[in-house]
Amino acid sequence: MKIAEIHTPKGVMKVKFYEKDAPKTVANFIKLAEEGFYNGLAFHRVIPNFVIQGGCPLSKDMNDRRVGTGGPGYSIDCELDGENQYHDKGVLSMAHAGRNTGGSQFFVCHSRENTSHLDRNHTCFGKVYEGIEVIDEIRQGDAIDKIIIVNE
Repeated sequence: MKIAEIHTPKGVMKVKFYEKDAPKTVANFIKLAEEGFYNGLAFHRVIPNFVIQGGCPLSKDMNDRRVGTGGPGYSIDCELDGENQYHDKGVLSMAHAGRNTGGSQFFVCHSRENTSHLDRNHTCFGKVYEGIEVIDEIRQGDAIDKIIIVNE
């Protein structure tokens, strides 16, 4: 089983993937991470008690007014029918600008309190199982130093 280590200046978040429920989304994230796509990007959107969001390639320059609109140059389909499509603290989910428009941007949930409307609208594809406290430490503009995919 593969896991992701999301390295930030605030610590490391380790993620177990929902490979059974969202295999294409997981494969896409792993591919981008292994290519180094996420290295040096920022968490460009942080909403307390909601989510931290990263994965926009334009976030290397947080002064770029287009930050939050970038992607990998292609879109992937949503995978919403699996059992684990429930946004709770630590859940890793695909951001998008409408159904089937995701690509590289992802978010991690702060809690369940304000995220139930995301269920079966955004693809949940993993969950932080170690370093969950890092989620609450991330601020807008904090870096994603690197994302490493390892076999566990």
